Amino acid sequence: MSLSISIEDCFEDIIAKSMRGRHISESELVDKTGVSRDILHRLCRGEFCDEPALLMVAKALQLDPQALTMSASKVWRPRAVTMEGVEIFNTPYRDMRVNAFLIWDPASMKGAAFDTGTDSSLLSDRAKELGISVESIFLTHTHNDHIADLDRLKSTCEEVSLFSNELEPWPGTETFSEDAQFSIGDLLVKTYTTSGHSVGGTTYFIEGLERPIAVVGDAMFAGSMGGGMVSFSDAWKNNREKILTLPDETILCPGHGPMTSVGEEKRNNPFFAAEFR
Repeated sequence: MSLSISIEDCFEDIIAKSMRGRHISESELVDKTGVSRDILHRLCRGEFCDEPALLMVAKALQLDPQALTMSASKVWRPRAVTMEGVEIFNTPYRDMRVNAFLIWDPASMKGAAFDTGTDSSLLSDRAKELGISVESIFLTHTHNDHIADLDRLKSTCEEVSLFSNELEPWPGTETFSEDAQFSIGDLLVKTYTTSGHSVGGTTYFIEGLERPIAVVGDAMFAGSMGGGMVSFSDAWKNNREKILTLPDETILCPGHGPMTSVGEEKRNNPFFAAEFR
C-alpha cells in the first residue's frame, strides 16, 4: 500500500526546512557557499541544475551531501512495507495528504488507531472487514489534519479509549507522560515525547509483531523530517536520540508519505545520514 504514497518532501523542501530551522537566509547562504544567487534561487525552487553547488549548500546547512543528492535525483524511496498487524490509510487534506494507522494483535484481534486522517471510514471499514476490535485511539499530536475525523472514528467504536500527551492535551482524551506504557492485546506500546514540530508530539514504539513499529507522527518522514514549528533544534535532537536509536529494523509510520525504517533513514535521510556514516 505504501508504494502508491509519494515521498512527502522534495529536496527543495529539505533545503527550506534547514534554512528556516538554522535561521540562514538565501543571502547568507550565498555568502557561506559562494554559489551564485541565481543558481541558489533555482535550487530553492526545486531545479536540480548544479550538483557541485548543491553539495556546497548541503555542507553549509549541515545536511548530508550524498543523501541530499539522492533526494534531488529522485533515486531513492523506502522499501515497501507489508506486515500483518499494521496498515496505513492515506487521505487528502487541502493540497497534501495525511496518514492514519491501524495496528493490531493478530492473536486477539484487538487493535488501535493512531491518528484519524480526514476520512476515518477507511480505517474503521477495514477493521470491521478484518474482525478487529478498535479499543484505543492514540494521537501523535493535535494538528488538525491528524485529528480531523476524531469524532466520527470514536463514534464507530463500541468502547474506545482516547489518549494524548499531557504536553498537548485534547478534550475528551486521557493524558499520559513520557515513558507511559499501554497494550494492544499482547502488543506493548511505549511512549516517547518527540516534540519540536509540536509541543507534545509523541512517538509510539510498539513491540510484539514480526518487526517493531514506531508511529512517529510528523517528527520524521521518509527522507526528511517535520518542520520545527516549535523548535527545530528540539525536533532534530529528539529524532536523533529517541527515534534513530531504535533497532534498525523498526518500521517507521510517519504522518505524511510512505512508511520507512530506522535503518533506511540512518543511511538516506539528509538531516541525519552524516551522523551514522
